[in-house]
This record gives sequence, structure tokens and C-alpha cells, in this order.
Amino acid sequence: MATISENIQQLHGRIQRACHQASRPVDSVALLVVTKTFPASDVREAFEAGERRFGENYVQEGVDKVEALSDLRGQVEWHLIGPLQSNKTRVVAERFDWVHSVDRLKIAQRLAEQRPADLPPLNVCLQVNISGEDSKSGLAPAEVADVARAVAALPALRLRGLMAIPEPAATLEAQRQPHRALAELLATLNRDLDLALDTLSMGMSADMDAAILEGATMVRVGSAIFGSRTRPAPPSGSSLPAV
Repeated sequence: MATISENIQQLHGRIQRACHQASRPVDSVALLVVTKTFPASDVREAFEAGERRFGENYVQEGVDKVEALSDLRGQVEWHLIGPLQSNKTRVVAERFDWVHSVDRLKIAQRLAEQRPADLPPLNVCLQVNISGEDSKSGLAPAEVADVARAVAALPALRLRGLMAIPEPAATLEAQRQPHRALAELLATLNRDLDLALDTLSMGMSADMDAAILEGATMVRVGSAIFGSRTRPAPPSGSSLPAV
């Protein structure tokens, strides 16, 4: 069985090949290591293999790992990529560096109010339901501009871009279409609202290549690094697929 370090090396090779196919610099795509359900020891092993960005789907599990790995604070970024309820925004504002799953203005407002003054602005992405699935969280594309305008004006936050989890598709071209739509939406926001959004958080283990071809700047990968998840995830926020 391959080690975490070996899997990370293979994954970076895959990113490099996709960037080459897209005629993009390799350093234009960041890897976000998704550690949902995996222990803090696996996170540390990924850190020792050179990774510095870690994503969690569940707030409490993420907070537990932030605390268990407190000696790495300042050397790593913690990203929340799963659903965020309004009653959990304070601990997220206090412990995380990024939130990818802002899907309504109320959540952004609470994060801004609760971000400690001694911390840098919290980086946030708006989650977009780019495929229009009833089972998925996220703003409808038509709603994004108004929310982006309001979030960009909030203190203590830095609106970085957009995140999406497209509907699974069987072919590369079908996978590319929703990623292309998200990239076009980000370009429209920058043009029409005079923003400088720089982040497209899209692409997971199964569709990472398509996402990179369409401009992803951050891909979220867990199972290709750590293997299949063998223990059940926490019950809350369980609508997200494996990454």
C-alpha cells in the first residue's frame, strides 16, 4: 500500500500534467488536502510531506484537529469547506483561515462580526450551486452578484472567490462544463463589480483534471491521498460527496 507521502507525490504529478495540458503554470493551482474523518496523525504526515493547506467538512472535527495540531499553527492554513450553520460561526471565525462554503449573507455577516480583531481578515469564498441540484447547498448563479457585492464590503473578511461541487459526470467534457460556468461567473463578477477575486475552489479526486483545464486555482482532494474513508462521518452536514 502506498504511503501518504507517495500518494501526495503522485497527486502533484497529476496536477502538473493537467496544468501542462491547460498551458498553465504548475504553481497556479494549489492543493487543499481534505482530511475529513482522517486522524490528526495523518494530517501531520501530510504536513511532513510538504503540505500546508488542510480542509475540513465538519466544524467540530476541524476544531479538534486545530487544537491537536496546535504546534503547527502559523505554519498551516485551516480551511472549512463544509456546511456552516449560524450557531457555529464564532468558533470558525476564531479558528479557521478560510471558509469556502458561505452560501448566504447572514453567515458572512456573523463571521465578520465574530472575527477577532487580532487576526488577519478571514478569507471567504461564496459557494455556488452551479449544477442546480436540490440536494446541494449554495447560491444560485443569479444570486451571486448581489451577495458578492455585500460580502466584499464587510469588515474583517476578504472575499477571495467562488467554490462549487458540480454534479458528477461521466466524461471529461461533461465535467468541464460546470467548471467553465463557474470560471465565467467569477470573471463576470470581477468585471461588473470591479472586484479582484482570485480563487476558484473547484475540482476533487474524480474531476480535478477538468477543473484545472477550466481555471481552478485550488483543488480539494482527500481520498486520493489517504485512501477510502472507513469510519462514518459526523451526522451533520452529510450532504457533501467524498472528495
